[in-house]
Parts: sequence; structure tokens; C-alpha cells
Amino acid sequence: MHWFAILAGAALGSSSIDWRVPWMIFASFVGGALNAVAGGGSFLTFPAMLAVGLGPIQANATNTVALWPGQLTSIAGYRDEVRKHKRLAVLMAFAGLAGGSAGAVVLLNTPAKTFLNLVPWLLLFAALIFAISGPVMNRIQRRRRERLESDAVSTTGALQQNDVPRNYWPLAFAVAVVCFYIGYFGAGAGFLIISLLSVFGFQDLNEMNAMKVVSTTMANGMACVLFAFSGKVEWRYCLAAMVTCAIGGYLSARISQKLDQRFLRVVVVVVGLGMAAYFFWRNHH
Repeated sequence: MHWFAILAGAALGSSSIDWRVPWMIFASFVGGALNAVAGGGSFLTFPAMLAVGLGPIQANATNTVALWPGQLTSIAGYRDEVRKHKRLAVLMAFAGLAGGSAGAVVLLNTPAKTFLNLVPWLLLFAALIFAISGPVMNRIQRRRRERLESDAVSTTGALQQNDVPRNYWPLAFAVAVVCFYIGYFGAGAGFLIISLLSVFGFQDLNEMNAMKVVSTTMANGMACVLFAFSGKVEWRYCLAAMVTCAIGGYLSARISQKLDQRFLRVVVVVVGLGMAAYFFWRNHH
């Protein structure tokens, strides 16, 4: 924990360490680790931003910017799938930009008290999304295996172009709506996009994840730009959280194969529900 205190001191530019700052940095480290292996890191990082004294809008903006670099680098891991569906990837990127921009603008014009009242509902919504994501993803994988066995789509299991609907505009519109939520708050939105892709005919999880990463990265990227220029980002906390999220994500990625994904999802859901319950209690006292 010694290096956490040093980093916190550097972020504050002061030798006096407030317990809330090391907690924020620790929460960012754990949040980055969760994002890398299961998602849901915002359940820890957003409340931690509030704990150090940031207002709800500032906390959400700072949290979004702090987590974005880790999302950006993930695009490189899906470059082959993005190239395979270049036309759809471009459309998904524009849907992300449009939806994320609109959501960020609405957030910046939402009164702080109104947003704080919405926080427990947003956390509850995100936690419920995580709770159903596991069973739904298992069903998607099962449907894919059944279709490959019955129709012999291909020997590799990758989707053929004619298995994906040619008219992408309804999908792009639906993704833009989800990306509006990403720009406004965002926790759990990645699963919503994967569910949409499944409804529109995708069955290969690598390709679905690639399209998800493109849209969510663009949505959060545009939101980050708007938040940065609005002056709502508290950079001393943002930079500290950014570094520790990256470290947590890197270390967890190295050991993720040894972890039980179902257990991690349960942890994320419990944390999310706990945070939602806390903010419901806090807003009524």
C-alpha cells in the first residue's frame, strides 16, 4: 500500500494524505482489474470518485475519462474482426459517436441533484444487466453451436457475410440509443450491444465483441472530449485513477485464465446491488 500513498500524494501535490484518496486509487486498481476480466469496474470507481468529494457530474465525467484509455487499446486486439466487417464497423463507430455525444451533452446539462437521484437507479439497472448477462451469453453460444452443427455454416465457426443482415441501419440506430446511455452513465452497456448484435444475426462472439468495442470506444471517446472541454474532469484524480486502472487491468489480464468467471460476475453483481442500495439509503437520509 506504500506506493498507493505515494501516488496519491503526487496526485494531490501535498504531503498530507487523506484516507479517501488512497481508497479512490485502490478502488481504481480493483476496478481496472474487474474491467479486464469481467466488466463492472465502474461500480467501484464511480462511488470512489464521489467519496473524495467530487460532485456527481464531475465524478461521472472523471470516471469516464479515467477508464477510456483501457478501452481504446482493446480495439487493437480485434483488428482482424474489424477488417472483416469494415462497413459495419464504420457504421457502429458513427452510431457510437452520435449516441455518446448526445448522452454526454444531456449529462452536462442535467442538474447535479437530479443526476444524484438517478444514480441508484442507474446502478441498479447496470447490476441487473450484469446479472442476466451470463445466462444470456451462454444461450447465445449454445444457439451458435446448434446452428453450426445443423447448417454447417463453416468449418471454422466464423460467420459468413450472408449470415449477417445486409441492412445495418436498424442495428446502427439501436446501437446509437445504447451509446446515448454510455455517454450519460454507461455501466453494463457493453452487454446490451452484444445482445443487439445477437438479435440482428451475429453468432460469433469474437466478431460481436469487436463491434461492441468499436461502438463503445467511440461513444466514450466522444464523451471524454466533451467532458474535458466542459471543465468537469478533475484531472488530479483522473490521472491517478487512469494509471492504477491500467495497472490493475494489465495484472488481472495476466492471471484471468486462472479465475472463475462465474464467481467474478457474482462479485460484480453483488457490488453493484450493494452500491445501488447504499445510494438509495444515502439519498433518503
